[in-house]
Amino acid sequence: MDITKDFFPGAIGQIIQMHGTHYATHWGFTTYFEAKVAHQLAAFAARKTDQDLVLIARDADGVAASVFLDLNDPESGARGAHVRWFISADRCRGTGIGRRLMAQAVEHAETHTQGRMWLRTFAGLEPALHLYRSFGFELYSEMEGDAWGTVVKEQEHHRPGHA
Repeated sequence: MDITKDFFPGAIGQIIQMHGTHYATHWGFTTYFEAKVAHQLAAFAARKTDQDLVLIARDADGVAASVFLDLNDPESGARGAHVRWFISADRCRGTGIGRRLMAQAVEHAETHTQGRMWLRTFAGLEPALHLYRSFGFELYSEMEGDAWGTVVKEQEHHRPGHA
């Protein structure tokens, strides 16, 4: 499995499809969510800088996993790097690729934001939440909401980093 640090032809579409399919199948999310991922990922791709981090794992079947660090998200402020679009294809779950990508993302954040990182997710994604906690993320806030087009218990996690 190769890990690339930039987009390649078709990668954006495959990442959007992975999100849309996975969250529709397992969580009942609608096309609202897929469209939101498409809009936000396309906007990121158009404005990304050399400080941002793109990590896309691919195998013979295409995109296998991805994670992005958005260091220029206007929402971030002192929270540091915004972790976005972290997903593994069903065929890759349990292989360690998610941990490998997150380790690289944390290393990048150590260099650029003194390790400060944050992400939004929702309750119930236990394997991902376990991984986040293992890298020092802590639950910062939680409330019921519909930011993904479906009502879930939304969560924000922060990794404090160091001074």
